[in-house]
Amino acid sequence: MVSIVPVASWLAALVVAAVVLLRRPRPLHADVAADVLLRWILVFPVGLMGLWAALGHIAFPAQAAASIGWTPSPFQYEVGVANLGIGLAGLYAAFRGYEARLAVALMMTAFLGGAAVGHVRDIVTAGNLAPGNAGPILVTDIATPLALLLLLAVARRRA
Repeated sequence: MVSIVPVASWLAALVVAAVVLLRRPRPLHADVAADVLLRWILVFPVGLMGLWAALGHIAFPAQAAASIGWTPSPFQYEVGVANLGIGLAGLYAAFRGYEARLAVALMMTAFLGGAAVGHVRDIVTAGNLAPGNAGPILVTDIATPLALLLLLAVARRRA
């Protein structure tokens, strides 16, 4: 599951955004396309992924830690609660304005950027190539904040 869910959340965001955009009147402007894609990234890779990660770290800490290649820790509850907040904020921001989306993007940049640094450090120092450390989650830890910031820059003209 740890490898499938990040990929599935991104695929869901791209498919739903594509369907929404195909139904939009033409001509389709870049800021409108960016806004639509931003909304669905906030719903799936941010919102639902945040809730999924919260569930994993809070309800199944041993399995979550094992998927990352770590031992269980009491800090997982705190990471789970942080993910719960991220998930809820992402879902809220998806249907709100530019400022809410920017706030979530900044939070995601700090949280996922820091997580990516931690994953890379663990790969380099411990050789940890567990799927939850060096798999798709590492890619999405980098891609999600970059996509949010880029799309916000394009969508800003619409704000």
